[in-house]
Amino acid sequence: MTLPADVTTGTWTLDNSHSEIAFTVRHAGISKVRGQFKDAVATLDLADNVADSKISATIQTASFDSGDVNRDGHVRGEDFFDVEAFPEISFVSNSLVAKGNSYELTGDLTIKGVTRPVALETEFNGVAVDPFGMTRAGVSAETTISRKDFGLTWNAVLEAGGVLVSDKVAINLELAFIAPAA
Repeated sequence: MTLPADVTTGTWTLDNSHSEIAFTVRHAGISKVRGQFKDAVATLDLADNVADSKISATIQTASFDSGDVNRDGHVRGEDFFDVEAFPEISFVSNSLVAKGNSYELTGDLTIKGVTRPVALETEFNGVAVDPFGMTRAGVSAETTISRKDFGLTWNAVLEAGGVLVSDKVAINLELAFIAPAA
């Protein structure tokens, strides 16, 4: 699989201000709570053969934001991300396979020092040149993980049955990358 004509090879860098690294988790079994990380660095090394391309990312766990100060403090604490001991989440790809109009990106995700393989359903959203002459590419990706697989086991049993925080976490990425300098 080859790159579209308007996409150049090389190392593309994440445009953090135009990207979203978000997740959703079910709360008390009745609603969904969303959170995002506001500070990340990522590179997309595009090869002539797209299957040979690589992506790596590092996310600062202290940048977690759910819009609620009390919840954010709890999630950053020892019960969840323990940002003092584990300041980063990382992802390193190892495979990119075309699946019709989308791709399956697989790689190793590390959270709280635990590394597990994950597969992300990924879409290439195209390329655009912004008003400042910067060439950008958009990528969307999603997957669902078990938070327990990464040592995120804190929970509380509800009086009516069930638990406060679901094990399944839906990860949703909307990423903008900036092309390498010509």
